[in-house]
Amino acid sequence: MKTVLISGAGVAGVTLAYWLQRHGCTPTVVERAPRIREGGYKLDIRGAALTVVERMGVLDAIRSMSTDVRGGSVVDASGRRVASMDGDTFGGRVHGDAEIQRGDLHRLLYDLTKDDVEYRFGDSIASIDDGPDGVTVTFDGGDTRVFDLVVGADGLHSRTRALAFGPEEDFVRELGYRVSVFSVPNHLNLDRWELTYVGPGRTALTYSTAQDAEAKAMFLFAADPAVPAPRDRAAQQRMLADAYAGEGWEVPRLIEGMAAAPDFYFDSLAQVHLDRWSNGRVVLLGDAAYCASPASGQGTSLALVGAYVLAGELAAARGDHERGFDAYEQRMRPFAEKNQKLGPSNIKRMVMKSRAQVRVSMAMLALMGRMPGRDRMMAKVIEPIHRAANAITLENYEG
Repeated sequence: MKTVLISGAGVAGVTLAYWLQRHGCTPTVVERAPRIREGGYKLDIRGAALTVVERMGVLDAIRSMSTDVRGGSVVDASGRRVASMDGDTFGGRVHGDAEIQRGDLHRLLYDLTKDDVEYRFGDSIASIDDGPDGVTVTFDGGDTRVFDLVVGADGLHSRTRALAFGPEEDFVRELGYRVSVFSVPNHLNLDRWELTYVGPGRTALTYSTAQDAEAKAMFLFAADPAVPAPRDRAAQQRMLADAYAGEGWEVPRLIEGMAAAPDFYFDSLAQVHLDRWSNGRVVLLGDAAYCASPASGQGTSLALVGAYVLAGELAAARGDHERGFDAYEQRMRPFAEKNQKLGPSNIKRMVMKSRAQVRVSMAMLALMGRMPGRDRMMAKVIEPIHRAANAITLENYEG
């Protein structure tokens, strides 16, 4: 096993390229975007994933790029701060967890690999022909190449998965919510602070970080899981505006910002479940295989750990890809399943169903802010995330 095509230059794909190259393989990464994606929301690196980036030698660099968010507040429709917490408590971080902007992490990992890994930007896989001696891949650009293995690290809507495993609807499970994130002017003059507004069936938040002069706006709202999320940007923006019509606080002004946002993102909150993550010489990684949804807070950590384990098990199998794929799945599946369980439970705390539930939640937050045992109560909320983030023992494949 020497030549490996990786579809997707996100966190999972680039991390896998790094480890494969380090184990003596020749990876090629194909990415339909014209370059490494910049921007994106802030994300956390927790538990076992911290060990992965430490072994890559980039943990200190990640910490130097910290968002440095000092704290967060929940506000009501008038803008009154109902409850405020420090940044780590508000973001559910413990035990040295790191928070970084997605674009900064992408750039850091790409710079680590760009001199040793072949990247094909502005292209994607058109077809896959899996044979006994290799995988013949035809690219949208028109050329054809043969690889020993193909890895689909191309996200929730993975084309690789569709080509090698079947249609998306067989594996993607909607949670019944939509998410949108984009940059907005920092008109509230936030200084490394996050403000969250909760309405019935919809939550809106905005924050600023140490690495960005602008602010980010994020929206989470309930939606009919039987209706697919639109893929057209104009339709997505109409759906977002309709979902928040008549809402209070700064929501109308934040919604207006989407028209000029260069990094507008919109999608379903969904998970991916497959009986098996490999088929012949094709294997899936990250969100393409076991998306836990952004509500889990563990998507990046799952991508980092999965890439490390897949590359390591393929190296340990010494060319036997079937044995390597089996070992990868055996190690990763329990970890992925524990983290997937976080998504449905977390989103119920993030988006309230009714006005009555919002009122009760606001009253409890206000009361909790005055109670001496607040830190202990918050620790009980955070602890399940911490347990799931550490629910795997990483081998030292170079030992």
